[in-house]
Amino acid sequence: MKYFTLLSICFSLLLGCKSKTEKEEPPVLENHPDLVVAFGSCNMPEENNPFWDDILAENPDVWIWGGDIVYADTDDMDRLRNIYAKQDSVQGYAELKANIPIIGTWDDHDFGLNDGGAGFKVKKESQQVFLDFMGVPANSDRRNREGVYAAHTLETSKGSVKILVLDTRYFRSDLIKDEDPNRRYKPDTSDSATVLGAEQWAWLKNQLDSSQADFNLIMSSIQVLSGEHGFETWGNFPKETEKLETLIAQSGAKGVLILSGDRHISEFSKKEVSGLPYPLIDFTSSGLTHSYSSFNGEPNQYRVGEVVSDKSYGTVSIFFDEKELDLKMMGDNGTVLQELKQTY
Repeated sequence: MKYFTLLSICFSLLLGCKSKTEKEEPPVLENHPDLVVAFGSCNMPEENNPFWDDILAENPDVWIWGGDIVYADTDDMDRLRNIYAKQDSVQGYAELKANIPIIGTWDDHDFGLNDGGAGFKVKKESQQVFLDFMGVPANSDRRNREGVYAAHTLETSKGSVKILVLDTRYFRSDLIKDEDPNRRYKPDTSDSATVLGAEQWAWLKNQLDSSQADFNLIMSSIQVLSGEHGFETWGNFPKETEKLETLIAQSGAKGVLILSGDRHISEFSKKEVSGLPYPLIDFTSSGLTHSYSSFNGEPNQYRVGEVVSDKSYGTVSIFFDEKELDLKMMGDNGTVLQELKQTY
C-alpha cells in the first residue's frame, strides 16, 4: 500500500492545516481468520431461532450441530421424521443448509429419550433417521456401524482442522440417581461404566493418534470439564473423563479443543491436564431457541469468565500462522456476549 504526501492546502473550518510532509496514518487492517467454525445446540423448530441470518452472514466454513437439534422424545420414527422435516422447512435454516456444510451429532431429545443412553430400545432406528436428516448417503459406512460419531477434515493452503463428532448417547451406561434433592445424578466410579463404548473409544484413539491436523476439535453433546452440577455431564463418569484427558495428552494431537452443548447456558471451562502442553478448553454453547433464563449460579472449578444464560451460538475462528483460536459466544445481530482467545 502506498501513502501519499498531503498537499499543503488549508481547510480551516473542516480539516485544519496539515504540513506538506505530514503523512496519512495507515488504516488498521483486521486480521481475518483462516477458517471459521460455527456451532450450537438446543433448538426447537417451532420456536423462533434469531441466529440463522447472523450465522449465514458470518459465512462460516462449517456449521456443527451440538445435539438437541429437535425435541422429539419419542420412539415413534414417523413422528421423529416429521419433526426433523419441520426443522428442514425453517426458512433461515434452509438457506444456511443450501450454502454452508452441516455436520453434527445428536443429544437425548433427538436421540429419542430424555437423558437416554444405551438402553433406548429403538436407538438403531433412530440412528438411521438422524443420518437421513444429516444427508449421509445410503452407501456410507456410517450406515453400517452403530452410533453417529464421525470425523471430518477442513483443508486450507495454510493448514487443516480435524473435527471429531462424538456420540455420547448410543453406548452410554445408565446414570445413577442422586439421593440429594439438589442433584439429579451422582458419579459412577465403576470400571464398566462408559460414555463412548469400546468401539468408539478405539476409533477416537486412532483418530487422535494419527491426526496430522493443526487443530483438532472434539464435539461432545454433553459437557466434559464442568462436572459438579449434578446434571448430565462426563463428570458422572469420572474414570471416562480421566481416560479422555489422558488420551488427548498422550496422542500428541495438536490444538485439541472441546465443544459441547446440552445445558441451555454457555460457558468456557479451562483445565491444565498433565502431559498436555496447553490448557484443555471446553466451550459450551447452548441454547439456540431457549435458554436457562432463571440461572442463578452453579459450581464449576474450571470456569473462565461468566456463565451466559442468554440464547446464543458459538464460533471458533482459526488463525494458522498465529496458532491461535478465538472463541466467541454470539448473540443476535452479531453481538459478542463473551470471548476467549487461546494460543497453542
